[in-house]
Amino acid sequence: MSDRKVRVESLIRELAASFIMGEANTSPMITVTHVDASPDYSNATIYVTTMPDGKEADALIFLKRNGRALRQLIKKKTSLKVIPNIDFAIDYGERHRQSIDELANNMKGEKLD
Repeated sequence: MSDRKVRVESLIRELAASFIMGEANTSPMITVTHVDASPDYSNATIYVTTMPDGKEADALIFLKRNGRALRQLIKKKTSLKVIPNIDFAIDYGERHRQSIDELANNMKGEKLD
């Protein structure tokens, strides 16, 4: 992966996180986990998780409704030549990792006979 791609994805992730923090209410809490930009930077998918579990649909509705405003913020705050079309997705990989961590912590607390 090129340094430029890493920088662009990181910039979009930071702007998306601050936008969500400022615009979303606290239920559900939405966390940006990572961004995946297309090779030509014309599209970017922002991956998120929610807390509590089960609020993914509410989060996606909010995000898709406000995607245009986020794109305008990216346009305003950056000097990118191509402003990507933004899409959102739930980061199920992160959700599974959290579940595995929780199971492992529960198993540590159990006494083995």
